[in-house]
Formats: sequence, structure tokens, C-alpha cells
Amino acid sequence: MAGPFTSVYTFYRNGFKAMTVGRTLWKIILIKLIIMFAVLKLFFFPNYLKTNFQTDEQRADHVLEQLSRPAVPNR
Repeated sequence: MAGPFTSVYTFYRNGFKAMTVGRTLWKIILIKLIIMFAVLKLFFFPNYLKTNFQTDEQRADHVLEQLSRPAVPNR
């Protein structure tokens, strides 16, 4: 008797093998994820700490200061 994880794995493996349209949809999903996480990160999310601080000590001090400051209440 196969364990529950083996049964689930076999179920999904056989399901993905039998897909026709689903393979195309998964390819589209993977392409979109690559675009979102790779390309957008490069252009829209620069490395703030690397560009604004020269040393690791300065970066660490800035992060510690930001984490330890009190929260500002909403007004």
C-alpha cells in the first residue's frame, strides 16, 4: 500500500502528463512570473541600501534604526 504522499504525487504526475491545454497555460504562467520577478525587480525596485550607503556598517545601522523607531499613529 502506497503512502499518502506517494498517492498525491502519482495523482498529480498523471494529471500533468494528460494535460494538453494546461501545459500551454502553465507555460504562460511561468513566463509571467519570470517577467514579474526578474524584469520588474531590475527596473522598478533598485537596491536602496547599496545605492545610499557605502559600508555594511552604515547599512546595518540604517536598518536597525528603521526597525527600532516607534510607530507613528494614524491621525
